[in-house]
Order: sequence, then structure tokens, then C-alpha cells
Amino acid sequence: MIDLHCHFLPKVDDGPECVNVAVAMAEAAVADGIRVSVLTPHVHPRRYDNTRTSLEKIFHAFQHILALKHIPLEVRLGGEVRLSPESLGLILDDNVPFLGTLSGFRVLLLEFPHQNIPVGSEMFIRKLLDLKIRPLIAHPERNKSVMQDPEKIRPYVDMGCWLQLTAGSIAGHFGEQARHTSRYLLEHEWAWIIASDAHNLESRPPKLSEGRDAVAALLGERMARRMVHERPARILGLDSVVAA
Repeated sequence: MIDLHCHFLPKVDDGPECVNVAVAMAEAAVADGIRVSVLTPHVHPRRYDNTRTSLEKIFHAFQHILALKHIPLEVRLGGEVRLSPESLGLILDDNVPFLGTLSGFRVLLLEFPHQNIPVGSEMFIRKLLDLKIRPLIAHPERNKSVMQDPEKIRPYVDMGCWLQLTAGSIAGHFGEQARHTSRYLLEHEWAWIIASDAHNLESRPPKLSEGRDAVAALLGERMARRMVHERPARILGLDSVVAA
């Protein structure tokens, strides 16, 4: 499996506070069947002032540690970018990490606030699309506005955004509303990717398999494989992985 959204880098956001925990999370990902993890620290100006430039050195150091410890996990650098005017400035300066490129669009993991969908979000996303940037919206099923009415995310799907669901939401670990919303988005074929959004080993572990299994039970094994393997591989340019 390929995990496009997880927080392993130590001491950069609300993920692990030390290298040892970060390494243990990588080992747990491998044990769950994950072979590629895209590390996506928050890019959230005024809260987590991470940029592509500031993260690259930390990422390469962690990548080197995993290699020294012979942990068979391929890691890539991405970012979970908060929708905000400040973030748009970083995007225009080419100083945010993208997930990859597919069909001529760079793919950006984009996070809405958890409480709502801000006024002006459609204009923000139109600007990204004009820049040939495809938003992959992180965990919409955990957004309170979307939980109250899943149809509120539909305009963004119609515009060309993709949706990333959290495996734990589908499995019921974020409550019944998030589980119900996940199911709605899956049944309407609006969801594109499943990811772990792992932050730690206890409450938010790097566990993707339970979400895959829940999707398989709902929509079949073929769709589950698309969401944890084929579509992520295409975004990362791993054509050989898809072929395998």
C-alpha cells in the first residue's frame, strides 16, 4: 500500500516529538503493509511555519536514519497545506511540497479548517486550478460542515478536486458522524484516496489496512486497491508499482 498523508517527521508539527517515535511509526507502517509513505507535515502559516525549503533538510536526515536502520519503507516529502491567503503566497513562491504530478497538474494536499468551509474557498481553488494545481482535499469527512451535510463538498468535486479519506474514519475511530460521512462520500464515488493521517503510535497510528478492508467490504476489492495503491502510485509517478 501507499500512504499519501502521514506525520512522521519529528519535531516539526503535531506528529512525533522525537526521532525514536518517528522511527517506530515507520516500522509500524511497514508492519501494516505500507511500502511508500509520503510525509506531509502541516504547512500552516502562523501556526506551523513550515515550507518546502525548511523541511527538505529535516526530511533527508530522517530518510538517512531509516536507511541506516534498514527499514524497508520508501519515504517522500509532501505537505498538508492549510487553505489561507498566506499559504497561497507560499504556493506562488513555489515553497510548498507537492505530492506529485498527474495529467499535467501538480497535486497538492489541501486542508480546510476543521470547523467549516471558509467563505472564498471556491475562489482559492479556482486560482489553484488555473495554476495547474489539483487540490487533494484532506479528510473532508472530519470537517464539521461536511459532517452536517455531505453535499457541501460536492461543488469542490465538481470543480475538479479530489478527496482523501482517513482510514480511521472509515473504520469508525473518529466517531459515527465521520464514519457515516465517509460512507456517503464513498457510495457517491467522490472519494479518491485513503490515507492514514498518522500522528503517533497510540490514538493516530500509521494503519491503512483497516480502511482498505472497510472499503473492500463496501465497494469491493478492486476499488479498495485503487484507493490505497493504484491512484497514489500514479500521483507519485510509480508506474512500475501500478503495473505490478
